[in-house]
Amino acid sequence: MDRPELNLDPEEILPDDCEQAVLAGRVWRPGTPAGPSIAVVRGDELRDVSHLAPTMAELLQHDDPVAALWAHEGERIGAVEDILENSAPDRLDPEQPFLLAPVDLQALKACGVTFVRSTLERVIEEHAKGDPAGAEAARAMIDREIGAELASVKPGSEEAERLKHVLLDRGLWSQYLEVGIGPDAEVFTKSQPMSAVGAGAEIGLHPDSVWSNPEPELVLLVNADGRTVGATLGNDVNLRDFEGRSALLLGRAKDNNASCAMGPFIRLFDDHFGVDDIRTLEITLTVEGPDGFRMQGRNSLREISRDPLDLVAQTINRNHQYPDGLALFTGTMFAPVEDRDLPGLGFTHKPGDIVTIAAPQLGALVNRVTTSDKAAPWVFGAGALMRNLAARRLV
Repeated sequence: MDRPELNLDPEEILPDDCEQAVLAGRVWRPGTPAGPSIAVVRGDELRDVSHLAPTMAELLQHDDPVAALWAHEGERIGAVEDILENSAPDRLDPEQPFLLAPVDLQALKACGVTFVRSTLERVIEEHAKGDPAGAEAARAMIDREIGAELASVKPGSEEAERLKHVLLDRGLWSQYLEVGIGPDAEVFTKSQPMSAVGAGAEIGLHPDSVWSNPEPELVLLVNADGRTVGATLGNDVNLRDFEGRSALLLGRAKDNNASCAMGPFIRLFDDHFGVDDIRTLEITLTVEGPDGFRMQGRNSLREISRDPLDLVAQTINRNHQYPDGLALFTGTMFAPVEDRDLPGLGFTHKPGDIVTIAAPQLGALVNRVTTSDKAAPWVFGAGALMRNLAARRLV
């Protein structure tokens, strides 16, 4: 069976209203020396604005990044269509520009169990001890015992505190319920600055994992002042077997080579797109496998348990600063339970899967699945970026 192809057509990748969207990203430009450039979408082309801001962190720190971009003409890099086409690993010509993840020096943070569905699935993983064969029975029990009770509880409320004591008495309390309905959100480090991959790139799963899934999420871009200035799409690739065995394996479950995908571009907040739009965002997921398997899902921000800006406030504040800003994954309600192979074993990724995460206002993030040991190694970090920018006389 032919494996599915990456679709990086601009009509699929760009937002539906791209004519009025302010879209910023990063492009690898060949040359002497070659290196990453900050780019803005103008019509059907990408323009280099690195002389305005050599890093995305610096661009987002502008008092008004949208106005700064409109005032800066930039240098033409190439057609959006050509650069997207060259961003697929099996079609990549290193002598031509290609798309990168739209972040650089920002900390890559994530919030978990921010939806009732994801809270329940984490409890199920815990009860199943990371074994997908035991998940079906655990799911039936957990849904029956606490599913309805969680549906209308506001995290951190008096009602949530009363429910906690009820569940403790019934022996059903969990560390995941603590962050799901308690006052404090789960905030963890998803990956390292400069390690994210962009649209078209391969995403990596730890080769020892047998139970993995994509996590389609809204990602908020927050500058060092704590201002949320834009948004993009993200795939918080997850290993359910690792995390289910022990929550202390969260780092192993989440932070592997090429396990953090973001893009295609950051849409900056302006008069056409802002915080109220992200609160009603509908994110869709499609997985197409080389075995003919196809799965669809959704992540509706209308159903999030905590307001997105509350998640930002719990991440960056007087107790924790981020001098280069941060990209914050806001969690997902999507947790696949559809059987892919044997009945009762649910879904897990296979190498060659094409994952498409899309929202009308943000475009589409498309990646192919491989294992982390076979994905392109991460070799260009913050030190390399600084040396590169200095050699190009941008800093």
